[in-house]
Amino acid sequence: MTATPLKVGIIGQGRSGRDIHGKLLEQLPAQYRIAAVADSIPERRARAEEEFGCRAYETWEAMVAGEPLDLVVNASPSHQHFPITLELLNKGFNVLCEKPLAKSPEEVDRLIEASKRSGKLLAVFQQSRYHPAFQQIRSVIDSGALGRIVQVSMEMNGFARRWDWQTLQSNNGGNLMNTGPHPVDQALQLFGTDELPQITCIMDRANTFGDAEDYVKLLMRGPGRPTIDIEISSCCAYPQDSFNIQGTNGGLHGSPEHLEWRYFKPEEAPAQQLVKEPLFNAAGLPAYCNETLTWHGDEWTMSLPEGQSLFGYMTEKLYLMLHRSLTEGAPLEITPEQVRQQMWVMEECRRQNPLIYSA
Repeated sequence: MTATPLKVGIIGQGRSGRDIHGKLLEQLPAQYRIAAVADSIPERRARAEEEFGCRAYETWEAMVAGEPLDLVVNASPSHQHFPITLELLNKGFNVLCEKPLAKSPEEVDRLIEASKRSGKLLAVFQQSRYHPAFQQIRSVIDSGALGRIVQVSMEMNGFARRWDWQTLQSNNGGNLMNTGPHPVDQALQLFGTDELPQITCIMDRANTFGDAEDYVKLLMRGPGRPTIDIEISSCCAYPQDSFNIQGTNGGLHGSPEHLEWRYFKPEEAPAQQLVKEPLFNAAGLPAYCNETLTWHGDEWTMSLPEGQSLFGYMTEKLYLMLHRSLTEGAPLEITPEQVRQQMWVMEECRRQNPLIYSA
C-alpha cells in the first residue's frame, strides 16, 4: 500500500462534485488529496480553491493536461458521463464516474473496452450498495430464516414537483436514471447477476415539468428467482414501507432506518398434508384450514459512527474500497459489468414506454 495520498481531480463542483465527493474526500486525508477541480463557473472555482486548497480549471481538459492525477472523479451532468469517461480512459486516467454511468449497455461496453485497453480502472459511484439497511436485508435473507424469497418490494416514493435539468431526456434525466440506479443495483444483487431478468415496466409523467418520467413501476421476474417490485414515484402522498420482503417462512419490512422481520421454523410447525375431502371441526361443522404457528422475530435499527451521516458513511465505504483497488489491486466490489445489467434493464424500460420514449 502506498503511504502517499492519491491525487484526485474532480470534474464539476455542483451538488455532487462539491457536496458529495469533495466534502468526503476531505475526510480521508490518508488516502486521498484533492489536487484540482474543473468547473465552468468562476465562483465555484474560487470557492474550491479556498475550501480544498487545490488548483481550479475552467475545463476538465485543461485540468487533466496540467495535473498528474491518480484518479479523476467525473461528476459532470448525467448526459456527459459517458463521453467524458470514455475520453479520460483513452487518455490513461483511472476514473470514478457518477451514476448513471451511461445510457445503454452498448455505451458501457465501450467504456469497459477502453478500460481494458488502457489498463486503467473504471469505477462507478453506486454507494447505496453499502447502505446499512440493504446489508442487513442481505444478511437476513442469506440466513435462510425467511425461507425461499418470493417477492421483494422496494419503494422510493414521495410527492414532489421538479423542474431542473434532471427532468429532461436529453440530459439522461427522469426518475429511473436519476434515482433508479440505487434500487436497481440492489434489486439485481438480490435477483442474481448470473442472468438477466424478465422486465415489465410502466412509466408516467405526473408532476414533472420536463419530458422524462417521474413515475416508474418496474417488475423483474425469472424462473426460480424472486419477483422484484420497484416503485419510484413523485406523486405518492402516502408512502409506505421502503422494503417489504415475502418469503415462504416469513417476511421483513421497514425503512432505511428500521427493519423488522418474523418467521416460523418448519421443524416446529404442526405436521400437515393435503386433504381433498371437506374439512370439519371438532363439532362436526364445516371448517377452514387453521393452525397455530410459533413465530420468531427480530429487528434492526441503523447505528452510524458518531457524527457521520448516512450519505457520508456509504460514500466513505465506496472510497475506501476504491483505494484498496487502486493501491493493492483488490477487485472492485461494484463492477462495470454489473452496471451494464442496470443499463440493459433501463433501456428495456424505455423500450416498453414508447409514449414517453420514442425510438
